[in-house]
Amino acid sequence: MMKKIFLTYLMLLFLVQISSCKDDNSDREIDEVEDQITKVPLGDPFIMLHEGTYYAYGTLSNDGIAVFVSNDLQTWEVPAEAPAGLALHKSHVWADRWFWAPEVYHVNGKFYMYYSADEHICVATSNSPLGPFKQEVLKPMIEDEKCIDNSLFIDDDGTPFLLFDRFNDGLNIWVAELEDDLIQIKPETMVKCINVSQAWEEVWPRVNEGAFVLKHNDTYYMTYSANSYESLFYGIGFATAPAITGPWTKYAQNPILQKPEDLVGVGHSAMFTDKDGNLRVVFHAHNSKDRIHPRHMYISTVGFENRDGQEVMVIDENFMTPELKK
Repeated sequence: MMKKIFLTYLMLLFLVQISSCKDDNSDREIDEVEDQITKVPLGDPFIMLHEGTYYAYGTLSNDGIAVFVSNDLQTWEVPAEAPAGLALHKSHVWADRWFWAPEVYHVNGKFYMYYSADEHICVATSNSPLGPFKQEVLKPMIEDEKCIDNSLFIDDDGTPFLLFDRFNDGLNIWVAELEDDLIQIKPETMVKCINVSQAWEEVWPRVNEGAFVLKHNDTYYMTYSANSYESLFYGIGFATAPAITGPWTKYAQNPILQKPEDLVGVGHSAMFTDKDGNLRVVFHAHNSKDRIHPRHMYISTVGFENRDGQEVMVIDENFMTPELKK
């Protein structure tokens, strides 16, 4: 059974909400928090459909990774089975701060959560999409350098890969093969994918982050975000490649989503297929044009169009604004 989201509970969640760059928003006034309880307050959102239920994970709490559930993508609630609304709690993992950008995948009967903690990439596992997710080995996937925003991709031949951001040239996106356990990286396979290289990405320089890859018609499509998440001009672009390891070519007409309608700071997207077989994209946007937090989750549809002889990815600007059940 699911429980309703009580106002006091939401206040506590919002007051510990953090950004992907360590902002502390605990000084927000209570009346400001009350104004935001109708929308899902996730940054860096990810949605997984499993056995008829949608699970949304994202950046929200200082104490771990939050989870919301829905049957229709429109109305969301906190599952009673997740203590304090968390699928992952810091007591079960290596780090104790800065829990960002989770993605959850069901592989061979087990759930794998890839996430960032203390500016390192980590993976935790569970037998349930609601957790508790725990690290089998209490250490990050790459111990000797900072990395964030990890995303799993399993190729057609079953080879698992992890995409992630490195800090060695601003933020840039790399890919590496994983061991069969989906937990350990093969360091010798690391390959750089993309870095800041287009004019639209230079409003707040040196940021390419939040990669997500799918394969369509034998072409690999990578969505990514550019500019700082704090910028009104944070946006989404895409690149294509003949293989997951590249070479990656950015779409010349990027961005494909930036400042749509009244939204600003849109980005850190991920894709999923809904119950009707439609390809969807989930992303966050700023609270308003004047305030970043709490960021909110939005959902749209993704399509592919032929433009000048090139198949391109298109995000529909008719957005769904998911609401919290009260």
